[in-house]
Amino acid sequence: MSPWSFAPAHLGLCAIAILAFLRLLSATSLAQAAPGGQGPIPQLSDPGPALAGSEGITLQDAVQRALTSYPTVRIALEKTLSARANVGLMRTQYLPQANVLWQTNRSTYNNIAGLVIPQGVVPSLSGPVLADTSGTSVWGSAGGLLINWEPTRFGYRKEEVDAAKAGASAADERVALTKLDVANAAASAYLTVAAVHEQVRSAQADLSRRQTFASTIHALVDNQLRPGADASEADAEVAAARTRLIQAETLERVDLAALAELLVVPSSQIHLSSDAFLTTPAAESLPSFVATSHPMALEGNHLLEQSKAEERVWSRAYTPRLALEGSIAGRGSGVKPNGTLLEGTNGLAPDRDNWAIGVQATFAPFDYFSIREQKKIAASNERAQQLNNQNTIQTLNTQVEQARAQLDGAMQIARNTPVQLTAARMGESQAGARYQAGLANIVEATQAQALLQQAEAQDALARIGVWQALLGVYVAQGDITPFLNRVPNLTTGGH
Repeated sequence: MSPWSFAPAHLGLCAIAILAFLRLLSATSLAQAAPGGQGPIPQLSDPGPALAGSEGITLQDAVQRALTSYPTVRIALEKTLSARANVGLMRTQYLPQANVLWQTNRSTYNNIAGLVIPQGVVPSLSGPVLADTSGTSVWGSAGGLLINWEPTRFGYRKEEVDAAKAGASAADERVALTKLDVANAAASAYLTVAAVHEQVRSAQADLSRRQTFASTIHALVDNQLRPGADASEADAEVAAARTRLIQAETLERVDLAALAELLVVPSSQIHLSSDAFLTTPAAESLPSFVATSHPMALEGNHLLEQSKAEERVWSRAYTPRLALEGSIAGRGSGVKPNGTLLEGTNGLAPDRDNWAIGVQATFAPFDYFSIREQKKIAASNERAQQLNNQNTIQTLNTQVEQARAQLDGAMQIARNTPVQLTAARMGESQAGARYQAGLANIVEATQAQALLQQAEAQDALARIGVWQALLGVYVAQGDITPFLNRVPNLTTGGH
């Protein structure tokens, strides 16, 4: 008989078995692929073009740039892709398994009666026990195909797929949370740079006023209308004002570098204007807040669904495993059952074939104890996630309440600082006039200048502070898009 010379009836039965497997596979794939679509897989966006050095960048531009370039967003997207792939991995459990084997060896053929406990060291040997032992070797070969398919796991695989789906949905919400954090960081850094830039402006204006005042004092001293100590005092105030300007400019460069890190561009390419934030936003009613719609709450709900599905997985783990199996196999040997050796290449290829179709059931009764403990673990995880969700809702509501209180306080301060600034300007003007008229000393004049510089800085910071507080409200509510829509889209000016 030539190698692999199957009888026609054998081939027909094997073909029927394989076709039956493929038909069941097709039906199962359609049944599982139709429901529960996960939606489009998010793709990684390429970083935006480099910011032109001659153009100003708006806050909206900064946020968009950070969302497309900052590494944490891209990391979160990769984790989402991983979670989506895990759903597909769980679905592959519905597919049959097919294993193909081919083996050729040269070995002795001595066999002995007796039992060997299953192990992975001593190779198995088939055939009768021969009367004598021999060191002669012969060719041996084996080949075959085994198909194994479990048509049902009594809901076990479905629960694993549901758990993977919930994990993928939680990963989607984690992406949304990451984007919210990055957008908040970029917008906050932008507003911080704008605020420090206003401090630089205030320090420059203060230095200019003190230099002008010092020139006036030096002229009076030169004409012996004021003592020389006044000139020294004025020079000291100019030096102190210059120091404050240097400190403000240094802080501006530091904050600009922090913004550049979020935008993944050199700080030399960033040019922004703070003028858009010197006008406080109109008092509008804020949208109502529903904590359950926050990405953090949604992520917690998906994690809870995942915990419930994992508990159901273990509830269905203690069931028998049924498998349909089909096999085509062949063996070849260079020795006959009576110990006669075959010459040449006999045994290099299979010359005896077998086929088989059957059903196999397995059950591990003592797995009950480990499965019971796994169910306890899953139930505890589910209860912990429920408590975590309740705490998340309370935390979100508290954060929104605090952010709205901060916004209310910021708006009250912004309404008060113009009064302070007007009074400081009038006081500085009157103190300068009184000094030149000899009705006030230099201390009163320099104090009035210091109060004016402080009032100018506080007024600018108060106006920008309203925008910062407004940003905090929308971040606490989980969506800064309405905030971006309220920010004037201006690029003129800058630094």
